[in-house]
Amino acid sequence: MNLSDSPAGAAVPRRVGAMEAVLTHLRGAIEGGAYAVGDKLPSEAELCRRLEVSRSVLREALRALQVMGLTASRTGKGTFVISRGPVEDATFGDYTAGDLLEVRRHVELPMAGYAAQRRTAEDLDHLSRLLERMERESDTTAWVAMDTLFHLGVAQAARNPVFRKVIEEIRDALARQSAFLTEPAGRREHSNREHRAIVRALIDGSHDDAVAAMAHHLDRVEASLASLVRPGPPEGERRP
Repeated sequence: MNLSDSPAGAAVPRRVGAMEAVLTHLRGAIEGGAYAVGDKLPSEAELCRRLEVSRSVLREALRALQVMGLTASRTGKGTFVISRGPVEDATFGDYTAGDLLEVRRHVELPMAGYAAQRRTAEDLDHLSRLLERMERESDTTAWVAMDTLFHLGVAQAARNPVFRKVIEEIRDALARQSAFLTEPAGRREHSNREHRAIVRALIDGSHDDAVAAMAHHLDRVEASLASLVRPGPPEGERRP
């Protein structure tokens, strides 16, 4: 079965990328009981051979399983199942996705509004140039680093050091979350467009538009997380 060319079984009712297909396949095997808690997953080489994917794709999927709390990697020993799920929330560093989103809504919405009112020409130039780089960037790691810089830039434009301090505190978790979503959920292009809407609102100096653009951005992040962490039942199992 070539997971890069087709969905991972009937449980996936839409075309997906290779990483998401591998993630869905392995998660289904764990939650379905093919691997018990304490079992070691096959080696990376064996999984790549079975699933016909590259090692980089497989490693992204394995990292996602760890974020979901289903597996743990033990140096020199391999990847082991630590929970069969079902997954209720993902964890990024010290914070769960739910906790992050809750705080972000209380911080980044007013932050965006203040940024629209207080931004300087230098702020707008910095954010615009950063966004242009993000829109050209193809490397996931580099894009994720710029994603966190973008939110720090909005915090700087708000002219309140407390906003920047909060974003700095959760910066690592934001980066982990961004990396988790970028490939499987196809978030990069969508996020670039959402960031562009935020910058337009800041340029216009519109408090309400900036808050709305940031709210839409966080709504889409939440929806993408839900699609991965708590996916709906297969088409054939959905109630009419």
